[in-house]
Amino acid sequence: MIAGQSGVGKSSLLNAVQPGLALAVGQVVAETKKGRHTTTTARLIPLEMGGYVVDTPGIRQFLLWDVIPQEVAGYFRDLRPLVSRCEFPDCTHTHEAGCAVKDAVADGWLDARRYESYQRMASGEGYST
Repeated sequence: MIAGQSGVGKSSLLNAVQPGLALAVGQVVAETKKGRHTTTTARLIPLEMGGYVVDTPGIRQFLLWDVIPQEVAGYFRDLRPLVSRCEFPDCTHTHEAGCAVKDAVADGWLDARRYESYQRMASGEGYST
């Protein structure tokens, strides 16, 4: 089964694995640099190389359960190495001076969209594609 967020290229990946599938795919939106939700139903696809795969509609939103806000940065592999460089050990990476995460965003080393995703999750809003 191929599962993931909406617009990340699940159907495009399957089209590349087996040319000729002609699964519908959308264009990447220039402003958001994200794809569009195109697949609307799960579909069982026989593969020429043997076996089957299921192409599924994208996941629009997910929330974290049993994770406290102070742990969220540890789930972002690109934030994890920065956390130990913050001036304060209890840095929330939102407003503190001496925050290595905020500095990395300002310097262009960390994508602002990843930082925004971190902020939404750490605040309990979850992530919406």
